[in-house]
Amino acid sequence: MVEPEHRASAAQRLGAQETLGISTLDPGHRPPTMPPGRHVSIKIRMLDDTEEVFDVSQRASGKVVFDLVCTHLNLIEGDYFSLEYQDHHKMMVWLDLLKPIVKQLRRPKHTVLRFVVKFFPPDHTQLLEELTRYLFALQIKHDLACGRLTCNDSSAALLVSHIIQSEIGDFEESQSRQHLLNNNYIPDQVALIDKIMEFHSKNVGQTPAESDYQLLEVARRLELYGVRLHPAKDREGSKLSLAVAHTGVLVFQGHTKINAFNWSKVRKLSFKRKRFLIKLRPDLNSSYQDTLEFLMGSRDCCKVFWKICVEYHAFFRLFEEPKPKPKPVLFTRGSSFRFSGRTQKQVIDYVKDSEFKKIPFERIGHLPVLYELACADVGWVAISEVLVSNSPHLSASSGNSQGMVNGQKPLELCGHSPDGRQPSPLTSPLLNDAGSVRTDDEDEVRRKVCGPERAPVKGLELERDCCQLLCGRHCGFKSSVSTTNEAAPDSLKSTIFSNFDPLYKFHSGFLREVEQRLALWEGRSNAHIKGDYQRIGDVMLKNLQGLKPLTAHLQKHSEALVELEKACRGSRRLEVLIRDFELQKVCYIPLNVFILRPLHRLLHYKQILERLCKHYPPTHVDFRDCRAALADVSEVVAQLHGSMIKMENFQKLLELKKDLIGIDSLVTPGREFIRLGCLSKLSGKGLQQRMFFLFNDVLLYTSRGMTATNQFKVHGQLPLHDMTIRESEDEWGVPHAFTLVGQRQSVVVAASSLSEMEKWMEDIKMAIDLAETSNGHTSDLLARSLTDNKSTTEDSCAEAESEDDLMASRTSLERQAPHRGNTTVHVCWHRNTSVSMVDFSVAVENQLSGNLLRKFKNSNGWQKLWVVFTNFSLFFYKTHQDDYPLASLPLLGYSVTIPTESENIHKDYVFKLHFKSHVYYFRSESEYTFERWMEVIRSATVSASSTRVLSRKEPHPY
Repeated sequence: MVEPEHRASAAQRLGAQETLGISTLDPGHRPPTMPPGRHVSIKIRMLDDTEEVFDVSQRASGKVVFDLVCTHLNLIEGDYFSLEYQDHHKMMVWLDLLKPIVKQLRRPKHTVLRFVVKFFPPDHTQLLEELTRYLFALQIKHDLACGRLTCNDSSAALLVSHIIQSEIGDFEESQSRQHLLNNNYIPDQVALIDKIMEFHSKNVGQTPAESDYQLLEVARRLELYGVRLHPAKDREGSKLSLAVAHTGVLVFQGHTKINAFNWSKVRKLSFKRKRFLIKLRPDLNSSYQDTLEFLMGSRDCCKVFWKICVEYHAFFRLFEEPKPKPKPVLFTRGSSFRFSGRTQKQVIDYVKDSEFKKIPFERIGHLPVLYELACADVGWVAISEVLVSNSPHLSASSGNSQGMVNGQKPLELCGHSPDGRQPSPLTSPLLNDAGSVRTDDEDEVRRKVCGPERAPVKGLELERDCCQLLCGRHCGFKSSVSTTNEAAPDSLKSTIFSNFDPLYKFHSGFLREVEQRLALWEGRSNAHIKGDYQRIGDVMLKNLQGLKPLTAHLQKHSEALVELEKACRGSRRLEVLIRDFELQKVCYIPLNVFILRPLHRLLHYKQILERLCKHYPPTHVDFRDCRAALADVSEVVAQLHGSMIKMENFQKLLELKKDLIGIDSLVTPGREFIRLGCLSKLSGKGLQQRMFFLFNDVLLYTSRGMTATNQFKVHGQLPLHDMTIRESEDEWGVPHAFTLVGQRQSVVVAASSLSEMEKWMEDIKMAIDLAETSNGHTSDLLARSLTDNKSTTEDSCAEAESEDDLMASRTSLERQAPHRGNTTVHVCWHRNTSVSMVDFSVAVENQLSGNLLRKFKNSNGWQKLWVVFTNFSLFFYKTHQDDYPLASLPLLGYSVTIPTESENIHKDYVFKLHFKSHVYYFRSESEYTFERWMEVIRSATVSASSTRVLSRKEPHPY
């Protein structure tokens, strides 16, 4: 029997499923070959403003990254697109497809590349695939919104009418007006709402594909269609702008085109320093000089514009890709840059002759919707993640679907539960034909959804209690209230109370509505058929619109952090009170982190909505509300992004201050934390374990003291200004050694592994560059704050612990250890590893909770626990209703693998965590939850630069 041909949906072809094990690849369309070498994670922002992460080798060329994106999208006509990024001169430049990534991106982990349209053809009918036209429509929508594509009011209204016809369908007055009030497509849109609605009413019956077509038809006639303006001046000093199009080089004054030089008239384009030169062919009928000269902002500006001109000319005018010039033997003259890729003619011929044209772009979706709204509403973790869908379209292919994770690795997908029965629509990662029929698994689903739904309340109440504790008001810690009321200054109480109470009330109401929708979703017998309660976007949109007026309160969180720090410095009683609170079992993170939780929650809302928008097809009843809600929360996140980064850095400095002794001025203006971790320092007594702390101006090295709190004593500092770093393994005969040469001293250190050495060297080099370019404070401030260490030499302060002591401390980490002995710093010390500020930022976005079955290495049975993952650790609760965890397991240094056959774990969805002799097995309930746990645990066990993708059947460590 011949299998029916699998037709990819819009969601698949746009790469919306990477964690769910559904392929984005059509037959014959395969990901590029990855060269060997160290890997780095590259962030790509797509045209719909979602971000995807691709794991590539640093030795890979730009073409490898670009091909991964096209493969991920299943994009055949990818040659019209490219990747752009902001270089160290703050200029937007195109990724060179021929050069290695490492030579283009100075800080790959911190750079976001944008996937955008690069070449705009004169006629959109030359775009042969509907997916390509859809992506062009998204580009037009983006250019309209940011003001790059300007036009008269009538044209703007007509363009927007086609956009909303594609998004919400046929005209209905109240719906159309509300949608326009909630979504801004052009600047000053309010004045044009009536005209937009008038045009929209004339689009009745247009499909989304037809709307995209009409949008491009109107846009291509505009003067600024596909135009990027490059500022310049003529010889008289008049301000102009240069641009390039398929026809040639254009000259603009403001937004008006005043001249154009067709390719047929141009003999040569070149640049000399800041001057851009256009050499024209002789024309007796023309009054132009033979060579035109324009002055641009810098040589780099000239070169960037010259390159795009070369590429536009080659793409639209040549029949095939130009061949590289032979390398000169003695010397070079001029640039070796050339256009790389297929020309437009080659693209059109390829698509016409290829089998890919037979695979339609469908605007119906069949991906399960990721239902994890409640995870954003918790103070201490996510509640539960459930797959919800009401589309039965997967039955034909669910048995043999192959997955694309990270744009590369396929995953096997199980269409049945372990006992052979068809899974419930709410628990199955894919729906079956019986998607609207209740099954025997439904009771378990009810427990999964409704059982832990009270967990977020505990998190919110804990945040509230922390804030009320500081205000001296009634809270869950009554014994401390009177003491706090006396110790906390009025300014602190006023700041916290006035800003946190409105947010607590908002989130409590938000959570209550989510719980009600969850109950309706699962509680109605005909919910799967009618689908009237199987949506969440309306609840999200309503509440996130109500969040906007609270932005001012969120912006005050930085003041709360500063006030809390000032109050602690001025009141010993308050400092002791907070320390005692943090030592309680219920408080698993520093108290000041709770001040940041409402901000972190916004990131979780944004993540959830991005997933929902990916997995809903545009025709889904919930899609419009989810996308509108995503726009609202993205706007708030963008407003708070800068202050959030500063607050997280400030909080981290305050946290490190508690772990260090021998330094008083760790928290100083302009200082940024970069990395902390364990390295071995070479001295006269050999290699000695030391804890290093890297900032943007200084590197501290410490040893763990024998105090009651096990704090780390600062022994020395290495100012980064004028520092150099080099590998020195061969010089000293020590594996993974490198030397730091400072102004006053040199230090030889060794990392525990090659990957650790590479991470340290990369971050130190970056910090040195920052120190050289910044005009901030110097580390002399730090020198004055160091205690007098001269009487006690470095060697005499060496660690006095025996190996037995160390092992006892390590073992204590597996149990519930005192707070001060279980911080990230102490975990890195015991595990001989390191963690960066980037890792902390990633951890904020990777929080999860749910039921897992746990098994020890030598035990036979499985224990069901409520497990919370946050702050690089797993916290184990007997049930979701418990106030504090039974135990915790820090994951830094651990490896996560799949059990091998020899381990006799004959269960599905099992992963293994192990560090030295410590081994734990965990079993999840479904393929989907297995993948989600693996995804978040990866963030704690592996640095973002070396993350690999692992399927459920691979017995290899990450």
